[in-house]
Amino acid sequence: MKTKSILTLIASLAVATLWAIDVPPVGSNAPDFSLTDAVGKTHSLSQYKGKYVVLEWFNPECPFVKKHYGSGNMQKLQEEYTGKGVVWLTIDSNAPDTEGNITPEQAQKIMSGWKTHQTALLLDPESKVARSYGAKNTPNMVIISPEGKIVYEGAIDSKPTPNPNDIPNSTNYVKAALDESLAGRPISNAQTKPYGCSVKYKSS
Repeated sequence: MKTKSILTLIASLAVATLWAIDVPPVGSNAPDFSLTDAVGKTHSLSQYKGKYVVLEWFNPECPFVKKHYGSGNMQKLQEEYTGKGVVWLTIDSNAPDTEGNITPEQAQKIMSGWKTHQTALLLDPESKVARSYGAKNTPNMVIISPEGKIVYEGAIDSKPTPNPNDIPNSTNYVKAALDESLAGRPISNAQTKPYGCSVKYKSS
């Protein structure tokens, strides 16, 4: 039994190591992808080269996601930065029959009901794009430079709670990174630990 426990621990550590390796490092080329949005239009990362791109992993049932949408915080960020020419791609990578997976029709209703301002809400039911970025949580945030490099990866802010009352007293890492990048300054905090609900990956 002791040997079995040790082997289980080793296996778990191996999986954790592989999981960590799956996250492309800041400064590396952002993996290209192509996904359809809520209305069936295809979006590829490569088509947005020359623009800043934000990737936001999404689960409408996750309390951490609801924290930022229920308060209007996420919509405000989306509106502010798409207004400055940033492309904002919200991605639902939850597998069919798991919490957070949505159909195109449900996605349209969410966008309308929640009054969202992203460029597109993309559906990744095979979890392929989540795997290519090592996205672990909802929300998990990535910022990509006009040159196609990852310049930020991690949490939306510094308060890893589902409580919207914590938003005013938190540091919004995504806002700070975008403001610094758009001003031509280096990002002072380019990688943080994401928090939230787990992305419900499709079994490979």
